[in-house]
Formats: sequence, C-alpha cells, structure tokens
Amino acid sequence: MTNNLTFNEAMKKHVRTLKQYVPIVARVHGGNHPEFHEVRKLFDTIVEKTKEAGSNKPELNEEFARLREITDTYTVPGDVCESYEAVYSMLAEIDGAYRAG
Repeated sequence: MTNNLTFNEAMKKHVRTLKQYVPIVARVHGGNHPEFHEVRKLFDTIVEKTKEAGSNKPELNEEFARLREITDTYTVPGDVCESYEAVYSMLAEIDGAYRAG
C-alpha cells in the first residue's frame, strides 16, 4: 500500500478504473460472493460523497470501516479473477490514503 498519496490523489488515480471494474466484478462474482454487492454500494457512496465534498475531505470513516469488515481487510478470495483482486487493491490504497491524511 502506498502511503504517500493523498486521498484525492488516490481517488483520481483509481476511480475511473474502479468505475469500470466494480460493476463487472459484481456481475461475474456476485453470485458466489454476495458480499461484493455491498462493496459496490459502498464504492458508489464513496464516489458520491467525494463528489459532493468538492475540495473538502469527505466523511467516509463509516464506509471504509464497513469495507474493511466485509472484505476481511481487503483479503482476496481464492476463487476470483485478477479484476476482483485489482478492485480490492485499489480500494485498500484509497482507504490507506484516507486514513493517513
């Protein structure tokens, strides 16, 4: 995890890719991993709250705490694709940047 990115930098770096990957991963793996549907909802909330906050830091402690809880701190299941793993990696980096700053 890279701790030298600010939250806004981490979001800018990953949000476009996450917006592409998250719905696909939910569709492909949601049947075997229903928790990913909640990951998707939380990601959508994070994006919306970040947009609403503008240049201010959004209040996302609850969303990131819930993400860590349902993903077992971004532990990738053994039966999923690289896109699923990439989503967790990007979310973990954004979470770390949020908590660091």
